[in-house]
Amino acid sequence: MAAIALLALAACGPRPVGDFGRAAPSYMHDVAMPAAGRSLANARGEPVSAFNQTDEEKLMHDRIWRFLVAPHAKDWSFDFVTELQRTRITPAGSRNFGLERYYKWLRETHYQSSTVRYATLGRHILADIDTIPATFAAICAVVEVDRQRAEALAALSRLGPEDAAEARARKAENDQSIAWFVAMLNYRYQSYNYALDHLLVETPHAQSVSTDYELTRLGRFVERANGHDFCGDPTGRYAHEGAPLPSRYGKLPVDNEVIAIK
Repeated sequence: MAAIALLALAACGPRPVGDFGRAAPSYMHDVAMPAAGRSLANARGEPVSAFNQTDEEKLMHDRIWRFLVAPHAKDWSFDFVTELQRTRITPAGSRNFGLERYYKWLRETHYQSSTVRYATLGRHILADIDTIPATFAAICAVVEVDRQRAEALAALSRLGPEDAAEARARKAENDQSIAWFVAMLNYRYQSYNYALDHLLVETPHAQSVSTDYELTRLGRFVERANGHDFCGDPTGRYAHEGAPLPSRYGKLPVDNEVIAIK
């Protein structure tokens, strides 16, 4: 087991990415590393199910993956550690990153104008907002699969304890994946807040008002995720309603040069 783990650690890196930031097929990342990870997770006493994944579970994992990595910041170490956790070679959430990482990347990236940093931050927030409704829907579908699986198990009394144990393990795995998504969505939201606060001090600009508005919209999705409200409001209309902006952005110098983020 140790040899398998060392082989996986030596060979792995960030998961390959294809079109539109989606994960690309890879034997190492889709077969070899998950196999090693399941063995290690089992040795750690974590729930490991031998059940085949449903289509809904596969889709949920694909949707969630986008929120576990930081491709826009090209943070290799972040994505590397995330891949170890995704494949269960190390426990999920076994290493946390500081909120300053995104702001540090944004600050050190060269732009012709400081206002473009606000626009970049706004585009990243909008990309999350555009993707979250489909991710919530995928999670909701898995919650329903787990419910149906439990009902079927209860109705089929002739099934043995092995099936019940596998079903419990799969639900625990799904719950862990959902909890990880919620934690990483919170991390993104807090990182964006950290970046916006520091940009406002470093390079004050009226662009911060529109960026903060989008961050407020994202915050509503974060509230829903924290409440595990994945099945309500599938269109995301709830997160598009207006809301008062925080007073910290109420008094800024007037500047009509606001860069569009859409």
